[in-house]
Amino acid sequence: MRIKSLLVLFASVSLLVSCRENSIDPTGTSTDREVNEWVYDNMKTWYYWNDKLPTAPNYEQGTQAFFESILYRFDAVNRPDGDRFSWIQESADELKASLSGETKSTGMEFRIVRYASGSDEVFGVVTYTHPNTSAAKAGFKRGDYFTKVNDQKLTVSNYYNLLYTGDGKKTFTVGALDGSGRVVDSPENRDVTPAVLQANPVHFDTVFTQGSKRIGYVVYHQFIPGPNGSTTKSYDQQLDNIFANFKSQGINELVLDLRYNRGGYVSSATNLASLIGRGVNSTEVFAYKEYNKVITPELEKEYGKNFFADKFLNKSQNVGGTLNRIFVLTSGNTASASELLINGLKPYMDVVVVGLRTTGKNVGSITLSDDKKKIKWGIQPIVSKSFNSRRQSEYTNGFKPDFEKSEGVLLYPYGDARDPLLGETLFQILGSRVARQGVGEDAPTIKAGADVYSTIDEKAGGGNMFEELPVH
Repeated sequence: MRIKSLLVLFASVSLLVSCRENSIDPTGTSTDREVNEWVYDNMKTWYYWNDKLPTAPNYEQGTQAFFESILYRFDAVNRPDGDRFSWIQESADELKASLSGETKSTGMEFRIVRYASGSDEVFGVVTYTHPNTSAAKAGFKRGDYFTKVNDQKLTVSNYYNLLYTGDGKKTFTVGALDGSGRVVDSPENRDVTPAVLQANPVHFDTVFTQGSKRIGYVVYHQFIPGPNGSTTKSYDQQLDNIFANFKSQGINELVLDLRYNRGGYVSSATNLASLIGRGVNSTEVFAYKEYNKVITPELEKEYGKNFFADKFLNKSQNVGGTLNRIFVLTSGNTASASELLINGLKPYMDVVVVGLRTTGKNVGSITLSDDKKKIKWGIQPIVSKSFNSRRQSEYTNGFKPDFEKSEGVLLYPYGDARDPLLGETLFQILGSRVARQGVGEDAPTIKAGADVYSTIDEKAGGGNMFEELPVH
């Protein structure tokens, strides 16, 4: 039975979402029509909106175009309940790797920002670097600027090619602030070389102590349990260790920085929620999931009714007993499993959001690929909708921050109270002018326009949620 074989496949695939598309030239013997028929067959079974698929699709077109043609696409007027997140990629292997944090990169995450003058010239601002990578070894760190690549000034029309064409060494001209707050060229150049990177999402943690307040702070960039291809949940375990330390230090406030976290595995979201939630245990529901009418009875038959409820884990490192609330730092890139965490914790404790409105992704997807390897494509269709224990799921417009703050283009190291998001959070906790200095009243004014690009936007996992079926 087709559905039965897909259930076997589902036991080893990911539930994730991102708006990333890579163009490569995979080898294979399948024709476009064969690939398109395979795509449609899978979508009829798994797609959350499978009842909205066209009944007579045009198979005689390229696979990318075919996939786009059958989606129940979001439209604010005609399809407000539509799909904003499904995508397809020419290499299923590359798709799976990227969803587990493996990419080819210099190790530097950055934004490309227009100058305030409105010209076509742009500059880069480093959001963070991954440890022990080419960019980190070259000296790049959060808050640095760059203005040229290979001695060519960055513009709206050339920045992407300069940054991503070729795999060899690239020379970045470091930017500096002049007396008027404009980012200009400096005499310094730094060389970086792209390489395969397995990014550790557990990036930074510390404890702030002031008076009776002991504030745990952790920066988490993606919900993934461990490195690509590994069966060891080393990243989840790293979080366990951090929270064990938080518990031993007796924290009574917690700040979770998810401003760059576009999502990932439901299992990792459940693990983190289980470290935080107040009064939670393995009998309490973290989240419910809803599938289409075709696959729901098959999943229930195979795994039982409990499959549709993700329950908290019993974690000895849980710090919820000393917390009444959690502060979550967000941006427009905060999506999917990050939002699932916010929604899932709300029934158990106050969740205070500081930053910008989140993406608004209350749906999950799975990675589907051809187990016979004849078809090289991978598809990432939305297959489920998520709810918390109160059956609440109405955050398609994102979570509106309780305290709205933007980090701007003058970035400070993680843990520095001058960071606008962290500074506002510390002020809300402590109410002191010492913390209020973190808002940056004395900081220079940077003359900058709108962002035109961010590497965080490219991250696989934005809106994706991965889940493994039970083994029995």
